[in-house]
Amino acid sequence: MLAFAAFIWGTTFVITKNALADISTLYFLALRFGLGTVCMLPLLLRGTRSAGESLWRGLASGALPGLFLWLGFILQTFGLRSTSAAHSGFLTSLYIVQVPLVSALLYRKWPQRFELVGVILAGAGIVWLTKPPGSEPFRLNGGDLLTIGCAVAFAFQMVVLGHVAQRASVAAVAVGQIACAAVLSAISLPFEPTRVRWTANVIWGVLITGILATAAAFALQTWGQKYTSATRAALIFSLEPVFSLLTATAVGGEPLTLGILGGGALILAGIVCVEVKPGGKAQEFDETQ
Repeated sequence: MLAFAAFIWGTTFVITKNALADISTLYFLALRFGLGTVCMLPLLLRGTRSAGESLWRGLASGALPGLFLWLGFILQTFGLRSTSAAHSGFLTSLYIVQVPLVSALLYRKWPQRFELVGVILAGAGIVWLTKPPGSEPFRLNGGDLLTIGCAVAFAFQMVVLGHVAQRASVAAVAVGQIACAAVLSAISLPFEPTRVRWTANVIWGVLITGILATAAAFALQTWGQKYTSATRAALIFSLEPVFSLLTATAVGGEPLTLGILGGGALILAGIVCVEVKPGGKAQEFDETQ
């Protein structure tokens, strides 16, 4: 389910980029998270059979990861104003190597040795995926620094979400997270002039990102992180740039480059390193770790 969520996010990048040409950023985020919240409300009817106190506790638990989620999207989007998409994609993916550090800092959960090796392989794969050997080095600007902040926010979101999802109703946490991001997006609307042209790109962009990339994908993330560690979830999400580039290759006609092949192979090697023990047995998540 986590891999499927990564697939959704990786294949909707082009849709979001096309929509933002005709709509202001904060307005788009408010519509996206607002629609996502509405679509996730039925989860509360099916996923919470206990008393109202448990429901409100789960909703409140989702507010903190929702805050980090909203902060990550804000920093990433505004960072794109002064940096390239390639820089943004690489720097955002740095959250994967930060998750073990944040997990150790907040909850004293130290990664296993195979998780550390997997993180290193996936991190190297992301570097190769976005900056193949022989390409020009990065030169950080203001937008890059904002995007680095976005990666930090996403790392905290993933670690905190994994913690609260194991201790409260998954449905309530999932809805609480997206509802928090929707409210914060709506509150922030006065800070940017609102503009919109209701083109097909905008309509489809809001529908697809709101229903699939928000309601469905974040519900899957919340459910999946109940049964695995934040570090392993981050490694699985490292498939997102692979799916994004493969989609661009298959649908957009972009060439299959050495960066895609080499980076994708390293990312998959990192995931296999964590998911399969020596001897070929799948690892089981130990909630006491």
